[in-house]
Amino acid sequence: MKHDFQTLAEVFSYATSKYAKRPAYGIVGEKGGRYNYAEFKDCCRRISRLLSNFGINPNDKVAIFSQNMPNWAIAFFSVTAFGRIAVPMLTELSENEIRNILTHSETKAMFVSRRLFPKIPKDLLDKMHIVIATDDLSILQAEDSAYTCDGRIKAPQPDDLACLIYTSGTTGSAKGVMLTHRNFCANILAAWKAQPVFRHDVFLSILPLAHTYEMSIGMLYAFATGAMTWYMNRPPTASVLLPALKSLRPTVMLSVPLVIEKIYRNSIVPTIEKSRFLRSLKKSFPRLLYWLVGMKLKGTFGGRIKFFGIGGAKLDAEVEDFLGKAAFPYAIGYGMTEVAPLICNASPYKTHLGTTGIHAHGVQIRLENINPATGEGEIVVKGDAVMMGYYKDYRRTREVLSDDGWFHTGDLATLDKKGRYSIKGRLGSVIIGPSGENIYPEEIESVINNFRDVNESLVVEKDGHLIALVHFNDDVLDWNYDNQDKFLEDLEKRKAEILDFVNSKVNRNSRIKEVQIEQEPFIKTATLKIRRFLYKDGKSPDKK
Repeated sequence: MKHDFQTLAEVFSYATSKYAKRPAYGIVGEKGGRYNYAEFKDCCRRISRLLSNFGINPNDKVAIFSQNMPNWAIAFFSVTAFGRIAVPMLTELSENEIRNILTHSETKAMFVSRRLFPKIPKDLLDKMHIVIATDDLSILQAEDSAYTCDGRIKAPQPDDLACLIYTSGTTGSAKGVMLTHRNFCANILAAWKAQPVFRHDVFLSILPLAHTYEMSIGMLYAFATGAMTWYMNRPPTASVLLPALKSLRPTVMLSVPLVIEKIYRNSIVPTIEKSRFLRSLKKSFPRLLYWLVGMKLKGTFGGRIKFFGIGGAKLDAEVEDFLGKAAFPYAIGYGMTEVAPLICNASPYKTHLGTTGIHAHGVQIRLENINPATGEGEIVVKGDAVMMGYYKDYRRTREVLSDDGWFHTGDLATLDKKGRYSIKGRLGSVIIGPSGENIYPEEIESVINNFRDVNESLVVEKDGHLIALVHFNDDVLDWNYDNQDKFLEDLEKRKAEILDFVNSKVNRNSRIKEVQIEQEPFIKTATLKIRRFLYKDGKSPDKK
């Protein structure tokens, strides 16, 4: 792979020339929608001309609102490689969020899937020069007067804005993160330094392309190396994912902790517990057990997996310990949209339990305001991957970005003697205990999530005490109960068991006082992190 990319136009030109006949993109289970690199190039150029015909010029904003598919990548490159600015949008956005993003970004054109097209308010559609379907790249809607054929393109410069990504993180209103061509190219190189991939590698994409994790590493990095990327036309449930893994036998996948944690708790642990033979191995020959289960797990993923990247949130310690002992090729990463996104990484077999690895290539990191008692400080980063700022939001940009380019992440971490960082939690989610001590809810949640039948949890403060909100696996509680008394008795028993289990494993300051059972799953971000701010004081939000 070329190591000196400066713009996405260079990435586009290099990959489509060097790997012209190599397969580039496909959809699992479908014969149509496949491209080799040469076909991809021709299609991007055609769509770019179409945008130009409707007066879409350099630096104009073009939104992409679609589920993952090869034409998502077509949309992205037909915009960014020709000097325009992409505005990726997450598929689960509400109508109000869609309105805010399209209005704030001043978007002039859109790529949207037919499935999501009805979600766009009509008055906003009427303002678009052109609306293109990602399904087949046909025109869904166009403004006659915009057809002037006087649109232009340009070769973007490294510090030109390439992408505007709106993110609310887990604790606030949306911010438009301005990422440049240089930012993305820095991430491509950092990914190569962390884990080289080549033209014969096969990526299977299961995360949303509108998030920088999948966009930068799963799409742009794969493209720059000539790899083949497969997308799924349905959510990656077990019934859909398992056959795809068997048929495609991917070598590279990106995931969030929740995916592998569910596999561990819902498949691996029950399998061991139900087998007398495996239970005896765990007691007498644990290494043999981990080897056997590890081989089985690799086989489930197709037998060729060499890089299973995990990022977006902290991986449960018990699950990570198992993956390490089973020699499963997992990798840990830490990043933020504002750094496009890589900040830290640990490659397969170089991971260390509980840490998020060393600084990514080209990223400078330091800890600020270190607590001398704990060694914890805020992660502050600098480098070519750091964003320009927040679009039309100078105040919030100044809050996190210093004059000399240091970005304040808001994440607390410690640093060990080998240069590995361990994320402790976010400044905004730290709970101050009665004696002034820092309490990290994420650490308590990690304990709760290891209790049987628990799917996920959230720890909040209420009236000076810690409250645990818990959501069980789907088949544990029958909310359509016939016998209310028996249901409530079972509920109270489970709450008491969780309370005793957790408080026996955490320190005195981190003990919870109450357990609340949630009927519905928690509302999450694109990378499946719970939106904490919606559950302040233990109140469940109205999901209507």
